[in-house]
Order: sequence, then C-alpha cells, then structure tokens
Amino acid sequence: MEQAVCARQLVKSFNGNKAVDQLDLEIPRGAAWGFIGPSGAGKTTTIRLIMSILFPDSGALQVLGCASAFAARQRIGYLPEERGVYRKMRVDEFLLYLAQLRGVAEPLARQRAGKLLAQLGLVDVERKRCEDLSKGMLQRVQFVGAILHEPELLILDEPFSGLDPISVRTLKDMIRAERQRGATILFSTHVMAQAEELCDQVVMIHKGRKVLDESTQRLRRQFDQRRILFEPLDMQADVAPVRALPCVAALQINDNGYGNGYEARLREDCDAQAALQAIGAALPLVRLEFARRRLEDIFINLVGEDSLREHLQGAA
Repeated sequence: MEQAVCARQLVKSFNGNKAVDQLDLEIPRGAAWGFIGPSGAGKTTTIRLIMSILFPDSGALQVLGCASAFAARQRIGYLPEERGVYRKMRVDEFLLYLAQLRGVAEPLARQRAGKLLAQLGLVDVERKRCEDLSKGMLQRVQFVGAILHEPELLILDEPFSGLDPISVRTLKDMIRAERQRGATILFSTHVMAQAEELCDQVVMIHKGRKVLDESTQRLRRQFDQRRILFEPLDMQADVAPVRALPCVAALQINDNGYGNGYEARLREDCDAQAALQAIGAALPLVRLEFARRRLEDIFINLVGEDSLREHLQGAA
C-alpha cells in the first residue's frame, strides 16, 4: 500500500536530549493514525519533522511521495499545537489568504469557507477581526483554514484542546468527513480515548521512542481478565451474592451510559474463567464480559508507572 508518510530511524535532539529517538513510522494513504503519549513525549517534535518545520539529525523521511513536506505543501493541511492567526485580519481575509497560498481560487475559497464556518457554528463571523474572537472560535477558524483546500494529508496537533464538548463533537464529525473524502489523517493527542474513537492505528511514544504501533481493532480485542463487567436483569437486584464470592476483591458501580452496571475486580490468585462463570451463576444478567483494556493501562504496562511518573515530572 502506498504510504502518505514514511519515516525511517528519525532522530532529533535538543541540547543533547533526544526528543525523537530512532523513530520508524508508516502511515498508509487514506488511513487515520493516532499519535499518542503524555505531554513531552515527542509527538509535536515528530509532527514538526514531518512538516519540515524542523529537520532530523539523522534518518529518512518521505511525505506524499516527496522528499520533504516543502514539495507537497499545497497538498497538506496542518493545525499546529501552538495556535496562531493574523489577529488584525478579518476572518474571511485570513481564510482567503490561506486558500490562495494553496492554489484555491477566490470564489471557491469563499464558498467553502462559508459552508465550513457554518458547520462549526461560526455563522456571520467572516467580517469580524480575528482578534475579536474567543480562543475556541479562533481554533475552529484555524481548523477551517487547515481543510479549506481539501488536503490529501491532514495533520492535527492536539485539535480538541480547550474546546467545549459541543465543539469537540462537531470537530470529530468533520474529521470523519475528511477521512471519508479520502484524506489521510494524523493527529496527536494525550487523551487516548480520542485516538481509540477516531483512528485505525495507534502509535504510542515514550521519551521519543515508539513503544506501540497497533491497530485499534486489535487493541479493542484485548481484555483485562482482572476486571469483569456485568449488568443485572433487574437493576434493583441485590448484588451481595457477587460481592461475597471468594474471587471478588472489590465491587463498584460502572456507569455504561445506558444504566448502572457493575465492575468486579478479581483477586490476583483466582481463575478468571471460573470467576466469570461464578458471577454468571450468582444473578440473572443481561451482560457479562471481561473489561476491555484501556489504552492508558496498556501504556503504563509498557513503560511502567515509575518511568511514566518520571517522564511526566520532566515534562511539567
């Protein structure tokens, strides 16, 4: 499959510290890739290398079949982590300027801008100056600027940071629409649930090194056999019989969004399959399953709690 981004053994250091360390990355065209890890892990540095804002100390990089993003810049949309607009410009002037840089004719740019702004709840802001908009509104305007030219590769660095829940939902829908249009999506986030929701593949990095490169489909099939989720047929039923089972170390309510289910945490020395059967026999149930492993848990298992704590303290 043809690659939108292909990186081999990328290294980038600052003052002797490796922000990116021997990183390999392959993103197929038309895919949605999540680049995740705690703040300071090297996500933004890697994106800046892909965008040719920074240059690697060593390693090879291709973007949309070109030796650098410079040669493919009109085919790339980019929302940087550090938001920035020309604050004295009107919104329509700012968006038109970005569109013309990428070869979009003015009439088409104005038409697309109006439609996209309306989708993001920004009706009648075209004539306002950027400096008169809120931070969240400016972020949505900048997102419009990133997709106005219908890029082949869309790179979003922490796109949901600072947005209200309604704006987050709308932005997710628009990212999905870009994917359906055929764009390749790469977005970084430290909120791992966002990557699970939107991406085909998840790449985790820690201290600049890749620690996981796995499809979300396979990740969803990984289960934590120390945690069992169940939902009684009668939500008023007494769950004391489950609590009393020798294999159950703790029992707590688990709100699944539709009704209050329960989560049973098992003792380390018990047989998980036997515990599953015992819980099923204790009460009439409508749902009984091992809990899916969360990306947060996978990340901690890979890097260790002490290592992660040190990394987070260093990034603070």
